[in-house]
This record gives sequence, C-alpha cells and structure tokens, in this order.
Amino acid sequence: MSDREHAHENALQRGGKPVVPAVSVLMAVYNGARYLARAMDSILAQTFGDFEVIVIDDGSTDDSRVIVHEYAARDTRIRFTARVHRGLTVTLNDAFSQSRGSYLARLDCDDIALPERFAAQVEWLEAHPEVSCVGGGFELIDAAGRFLTTLWPPPDDDAIQGELLKGHAAINHSAAMIRRSAMGRVGGYDTRFETAQDLDLWLRLGEVGRLANLPQTVVRVRLHPASISETKGGQQRKMGRTACEEAWRRRGLTGITYEADAPWRPGTDRASRHYFALRYGWWAFNNRQRRTALIYGAKAIAAMPFRLQGWTLIACAILKPFPRHRLARHVEG
Repeated sequence: MSDREHAHENALQRGGKPVVPAVSVLMAVYNGARYLARAMDSILAQTFGDFEVIVIDDGSTDDSRVIVHEYAARDTRIRFTARVHRGLTVTLNDAFSQSRGSYLARLDCDDIALPERFAAQVEWLEAHPEVSCVGGGFELIDAAGRFLTTLWPPPDDDAIQGELLKGHAAINHSAAMIRRSAMGRVGGYDTRFETAQDLDLWLRLGEVGRLANLPQTVVRVRLHPASISETKGGQQRKMGRTACEEAWRRRGLTGITYEADAPWRPGTDRASRHYFALRYGWWAFNNRQRRTALIYGAKAIAAMPFRLQGWTLIACAILKPFPRHRLARHVEG
C-alpha cells in the first residue's frame, strides 16, 4: 500500500467513523473521454490526499462513463453519478450539493491539475480566512498537450476585482479553490448563466470575501475546438457582459467599461483561425517551443496562404534565435 493510500485508509477508519474530507473536487463531464483520464490522473497524483472527487456525467454519449467507473472502482474517494444532460451550471451546483469538503476545487475534465496545487491552495486559505476564493497561474496547452504559454493573473484582491468588473478572466475556472462557507453565502452558481457562470460567481464571491491568485502555476488549461470557449464564445461574451452589468448595479458603480468583447478563442472563419494560429505560434516561439511554433505557422498558412504573417512565423521558427527570456503574459479575455 502506498503512502497516499495508507493515509487515506487511516482517514476513513480513524475512530471507526468516516472523516469529512478537507477538499471536494467538483467535475462535470460531458463527452470528455478524450482527455478525461489525464484530468483524473492529475487529481489522484496530488501531494495533498485529503479530498473527495465528485464527478457527474451530464449525459455523455462517448466513453466518459466507462472511464470514470474504472477510476471509481480503484479509489473510494471518487463519487460518481450519471444522468441526462442538464448543462454545466446545473451540474456544478449538483456536484456542490453532493460535496462535503471545507474547500471546493474546480477542475474541468479536459484540464490538468499540477501535483502541488491542492496543498498550496489549502495552505493559503487556512492562512487567509478573509479569502473566499483562490486561483493561481496557469499554463496553456493545445489539444495535443503542447505547451503554448503561461498566464499570470493579478495576485491581489483589488487588481483581480478590477479586471473581473471589466469582464476579464482574472481567476481561471479550473484553477479555483473556493471556501465552502462563501459558496453557501452566495448560493452557488447562478443557473441563468449557461456560460460565464464562473465570472458571475467570482464577482459575487468578491462581495462576501476577498479574492486571490497564488504566485505559482496550479493547472494546465487545454485549448481545443470542442471547448465551451470555442463552441459558445459569442454567448459567453454576452453573458459575461450581463454578469458585469449586474455587479455594477449591485455595487453602485458607474463609469466602468466592459472590455471583453473580443473573441477569446478561434471561430470557424479563416481570418479567425489565421489570427489565433499566429497568436499561439508566437506564444510558443517566445517560450522556446520551436516545433510548436512551426506547427502553428503551418496552420496560419493553411488558413490564409497569401498573408505574410504565417510565412514570417515559419521563417523565425526555423532561423531566429530564441528570445533571452520567456514571455510572461497576464490575464486572458
């Protein structure tokens, strides 16, 4: 028996009674079979083992249920239910209602938690009782798992709230750990928001406590064509504006401009695919990922072959020395 398994067994049997876990991981799954195993492995590899995983399959038609059943059979910390499709927001609230932990860790089924994430975030929340939610830095990877760049959201409450009120994703959803008592005070996710439910939640959590981001990376966030940000990007931006406007009214704020109208992910048109291929390619190049830069240069050329930018990226990826320092980026959206 490994140290992690032994510690978990002791936690369950101490005093002959079940022990409430410190952390509940909330995961909604909808046709996530392609990346689900990597997400589950990353949770089970945490150095902090006092957690439960609440997984709800939201009507998947792929092999997602089979995959989670296999994990649940191997680790009793995984609690799995499946039902008809009801959408992400409702599913996350259902997972919250099933959870028992003092802290709620979010992870999308296509993302990857870094091994020290839970330990670092629990330590922070226990040391800062005024904080209702903490995120952290996050790496962006593509569908194949290739590294693109690292984003560093602002660390302190004032800066985070300022970005959120303008519509920017100053806490990444998959990077968030939420204090249970604060989640209860705001009533969970607002089911009116089919998308941008995280932005609305951060804004309301910021009204009952402070917000923070750790100065370390805690998760890898995967960019791929089936993600909500790509399939429902227009709706996401519209609902994000609504969440901000409601927060402005609640707080009696005026004179704030919503800044997140630009697409966060590529659309189906050639110009959009060209723009984001260049964006991802230059991220990769500036982070010394030459092969990935070449791949995205080729994607840019395929989208718009008579534009020089794709060819320039290809030439630089082949010939140009890397920048001396890796690119440091901040919030997205």
